[in-house]
Amino acid sequence: MKLYCLLLILLAALGCTKKGGKGSDTLNISLPNDISTLDPATCYDSVCYVPVFQVYEPLFELDYLKRPYSLRPLLAEGFPVVSTDKLKYTFKIKKGIKYHDSPLVQKGREVKAQDFVNQIKRLAFQGTRSPGWFLFDGKIKGLNDWRDKVGSDLNLFFTNQAPGVSAPDDQTLVIELVRPYPQLLYALALTFTAPLPEEAIRTQNNDFSQKALGTGAYFITNYNSTQEVVLKKNPNYVSSVYPSQGDRFANEKNLLKDAGAKLPFIENVKMTIIKEAQTDWLNFMGKKIDMVALNKDQYALALTEEGKIKPEITQQKIELQASPTLIYWWIAFNMKDPVVGKNLNLRQAIAHGVNIDKYIELFTYKVAQKANSIYPPGISGYSPSTDLPYKYDLEKAKDYLRKAGYPDGKGLPTLVFDIRGTDTRRRQMGEFIQQELRNLGITVEVNINTFPKFLEKSRKGELQFWQGGWILDYPDAENVLQLLYSGNLPPGPNSSQYVNAEYDKLFEQVKEMEDGLEKTELMAKMEAIVNKDLPWVMQYYSRNYILFHDYMKNFRYSDIIYNHIKYIKLQGK
Repeated sequence: MKLYCLLLILLAALGCTKKGGKGSDTLNISLPNDISTLDPATCYDSVCYVPVFQVYEPLFELDYLKRPYSLRPLLAEGFPVVSTDKLKYTFKIKKGIKYHDSPLVQKGREVKAQDFVNQIKRLAFQGTRSPGWFLFDGKIKGLNDWRDKVGSDLNLFFTNQAPGVSAPDDQTLVIELVRPYPQLLYALALTFTAPLPEEAIRTQNNDFSQKALGTGAYFITNYNSTQEVVLKKNPNYVSSVYPSQGDRFANEKNLLKDAGAKLPFIENVKMTIIKEAQTDWLNFMGKKIDMVALNKDQYALALTEEGKIKPEITQQKIELQASPTLIYWWIAFNMKDPVVGKNLNLRQAIAHGVNIDKYIELFTYKVAQKANSIYPPGISGYSPSTDLPYKYDLEKAKDYLRKAGYPDGKGLPTLVFDIRGTDTRRRQMGEFIQQELRNLGITVEVNINTFPKFLEKSRKGELQFWQGGWILDYPDAENVLQLLYSGNLPPGPNSSQYVNAEYDKLFEQVKEMEDGLEKTELMAKMEAIVNKDLPWVMQYYSRNYILFHDYMKNFRYSDIIYNHIKYIKLQGK
């Protein structure tokens, strides 16, 4: 998942150019912010996911052409053998999977089961400071004790075995659980769990923030975190082939014609960091960028009032994919902050004092769906009939502000609203919140951050209030609810630092449940607790409108499938 990302919709901002004459084959990708890291253990945002998911591979992947989402084996030979009590999983690892050529390993080094053990230990290792630790915290036998014993001592990392995860031989991985964990295979489809060899971990002193070593369809040839990443096709790639099955959309769009073909198709990938959406648009229209996710300033340029692509755009051989997403947004509060976190009435004043409808109109061209729940559409348990217990009402907002002890804002310290990027749109969004609350007498300072700096503050619990956002790691309510679980305090994903014993108790039950009526009922109870305590004020669910030039083939947009580049083909440009 990844902590939160606006402009996640730009994640798939792909493009292509052919340079150097016939035979040259390069895909250009636009990224909306600086890249925070290349380490699969610490990468947890939509920007770093783009290069990391092309380079690293876990045991499983989401099927590119199927909806609802389903898993298929990637580095695993197949699905695991699971014990009757659902506490022991045995995986077989594919043979012949080689790491990219690198000075970090011997040429031709193949993936071994122990490499997966190493990476799971890296998530637990305190010296890594991995936000992915939540995936296994309290779930694998002995792993928490190992974490406490080893601390941040790398020597102890290697000399102490974690008893609940083992490799009996080079092709067998065994994971033993404390309790049933239905989301385990989803966790093993994230690059958090991609394998790494011991010799590379030793050579890098456990620091892969600037250097990558994977088995994926592409390897990195040039990297500058603030400018660009250049990747090249892995000539030894054998982990997967183009899928041979898909849903109705895949068949209607003729996306199965390459079924069974060797991957990847494209030779080179260039990822350029372009922070301004207008620059991205101009590059797209100039065919320097071949895909663009539309923002509010571009909807009127490309779409009719009915949301259809304009004829003059179609004439330029540009196609549209409109897609619902698993991305959603809210105003978040730091519950440990002495001002906003300790004063429910103040949070209620803000909840009733911000016009979310106007926000959606200004910043999404009325395309986004106003949120009615802490759960997004697309997961089991979401109900379109749910209502939030707050709405825009200035009189109520002023009344709550009086109850908070700050009539008309008198005596209230200046609040700090942190934004998650330096682009114009981000600044405007912060200024909107600033103006809305000024109407109540609340003074707000808008604090501008680079995206990596915002993430750093989030993981240290240093924010006061901000726009929170999430794209699901996997389509399960547990992945939403863990954002407010006290066991996931920073550097984990609970950046609101929310703690509620009743909520935690229910979470411990829900996380072990399969989807069904009982789980849905507990989800409703947990939502009621959140709405009462108000660590979040919900805003909207994103919808994406993606334009791409018609010579980019096999494209299917998804906001949770990140290794999509290997399926793309350039044809007839």
